Amino acid sequence: MDNLTHSLVGALIGQAGLKRKTGLAMPALIVGANIPDIDAACFFWLEGVEHLAFRRGITHGPIACVILPLLLAAGLWWFDRWQARRGKRPDRRLPVHFGWLYALSLLATLSHPALDWLNVYGVRLLEPFSGRWFYGDILFIIDIWLWLSMGFATWFSLRREKSGGDWKRPAQAALAAVLAYIGINAGITAAAESGPVEAPTGAQMVIASPPPFDFTRREVITGGNGLYAVDGVALPGVPLARCNLQAIAERDPQVRAFLKWSRTPFIEPGLDGVYRLRDARYYDPRARDRFTVDLPGLRCAAN
Repeated sequence: MDNLTHSLVGALIGQAGLKRKTGLAMPALIVGANIPDIDAACFFWLEGVEHLAFRRGITHGPIACVILPLLLAAGLWWFDRWQARRGKRPDRRLPVHFGWLYALSLLATLSHPALDWLNVYGVRLLEPFSGRWFYGDILFIIDIWLWLSMGFATWFSLRREKSGGDWKRPAQAALAAVLAYIGINAGITAAAESGPVEAPTGAQMVIASPPPFDFTRREVITGGNGLYAVDGVALPGVPLARCNLQAIAERDPQVRAFLKWSRTPFIEPGLDGVYRLRDARYYDPRARDRFTVDLPGLRCAAN
């Protein structure tokens, strides 16, 4: 999911009452909810689409989800001591308890891969032990309804707290509503994937992809081996087994990275005579999207 969603989840966990467990709890929760995305730094050293094979991997796996919150808690604990030595520590801050700082950082960090699993982009939950991608197909990667509901609940909880009212209940109710919303969307996805679908390219794979805005609808992707259809409309493509794609991947790191990431790869013959590798999950026939790799030297057998 996007970082605003991650941040709001961390904030709501704090406003639900856990921020009173230790000083600096809110930074631990909000930063912890985003910290696995430090892998975005890969854009500084990777080129083209190589980031696709790196993101949502090692920093979202079990080892990172234990070590990253530990480093975060240690940093916040040190910051509190540093402020105290300089006489700059806020008087209203609660005493900082390292155990609670780590527990809250850990909880927030674990919420991150759990949320990332919800969409069709997926996450490698077992890195570095396995490079397998996991997909929930439940929510679009940016969910405006989560933004509105969690944003309002966070604002309302903070307002209640400032006025001396019950500030925990709005946050607790919002978290319960978010879980219910995820459950409803999981049911919609399951129904779409198990119901009858038009599959002109076969039903080896069926993905019910949530679109933006209308959470009640699903874009159904069917097919396999480079031949896919979206809502019953076949995409341009040729069977992957007929082409020398693997030979190209061995010498081209861009193609290799794309194939490592892609869930529904297909080869699109371009009007300019250039073959391109694309993914049916993010196909836009009107433009070359950022999930596209040129395939110079591609050869495909006629049959």
